[in-house]
Amino acid sequence: MPISRLDMGTSEEFTRPAVLKSAIAEFFSTLLFVFASQGSSVSFRKLAGGGGQTPTGLLISALSNSFALSAAVAASAKTSGGHVNPAITFALFLGGHITLVRAILYIAAQLMASISATLLLEVATGADPPPAEAVAAMSNAVVIEGFKTFGLVITVCAVAAEGELGGGKAALAPLAIGFAVGANVLVGGSFDGAVMNPAASFGPAVVGWVWDGIWLCWAAQFVGGGLAGILYEFFFGKSLRL
Repeated sequence: MPISRLDMGTSEEFTRPAVLKSAIAEFFSTLLFVFASQGSSVSFRKLAGGGGQTPTGLLISALSNSFALSAAVAASAKTSGGHVNPAITFALFLGGHITLVRAILYIAAQLMASISATLLLEVATGADPPPAEAVAAMSNAVVIEGFKTFGLVITVCAVAAEGELGGGKAALAPLAIGFAVGANVLVGGSFDGAVMNPAASFGPAVVGWVWDGIWLCWAAQFVGGGLAGILYEFFFGKSLRL
């Protein structure tokens, strides 16, 4: 639900049942997404004998991320807005759609869900935790990751944050967001392997304690997402339209 100004919220919001309920929804939807997306990667590596990235693997990664995100967004859309991504939460805060308190609770829930999903996947499969998807220390990889996240957030703002798809068309929002992720994985997966979501790499990074290059990945995602949130609100936000 868009608002006309950047609302920081109040400390009492931490204890409001509706806000806590929304944060819990973000936890379980992010848990679903990370478990499914990372699990497909673990499953493919097992079937492929632990080999490196292949065109088939890239396609499977794109499809699994697309399907998993569509399901996760649909599951929590009515309760929390279906962010499932700290970069999206950050962008919507900068765009004035949520308060700072709600953004903090959402991001904390998303990161804890990622750790939980990675541990659950490790216990369930007996395999090593999936590697943290890190951006290589190359300027082109950082630009690709930032632009992919920018495009994802623009899609989210267009089909969800503004709430312009009324009636039965609202069901298209999770599909559109999932398709955006799938398409971007196909474009940039062979360069940096990331999925435009800091939470997707946070759990594996913590569980496997792998941090090489991960900071560049997160920086690109937050910068790209934040810029998209600000620009969309400035040029297309309902509160600023003449």
